[in-house]
Amino acid sequence: MLEKTTRMNYLYDFYQSLLTPKQRSYMSLYYLDDFSLGEIAEEYDVSRQAVYDNIKRTEAMLEEYEEKLLLFQKFQERSKLLVKMKEMLKGDNPINETIIETVAELEKLD
Repeated sequence: MLEKTTRMNYLYDFYQSLLTPKQRSYMSLYYLDDFSLGEIAEEYDVSRQAVYDNIKRTEAMLEEYEEKLLLFQKFQERSKLLVKMKEMLKGDNPINETIIETVAELEKLD
């Protein structure tokens, strides 16, 4: 569950501008503020089922956006490459060629 929550938080961060205000609000309350479905339903004076359906549809939309745009995947790849670069910079080894290759990989992602 924690893995799904973390993924949804990242997808929300990347794609929230593509959501309606209502979708943004429900997702923010549910994933960021840890509101229950019942608390969100009470806040908006709708049924718990309506909140659940909206959140599930929005999750599916976020996954579709990620399938097409790959912003989160590219972010993860960039993060891994940056960690790799930091590791390579440790020590006194001549690493110029390796750094140049890694930077080229980073450039391809953008």
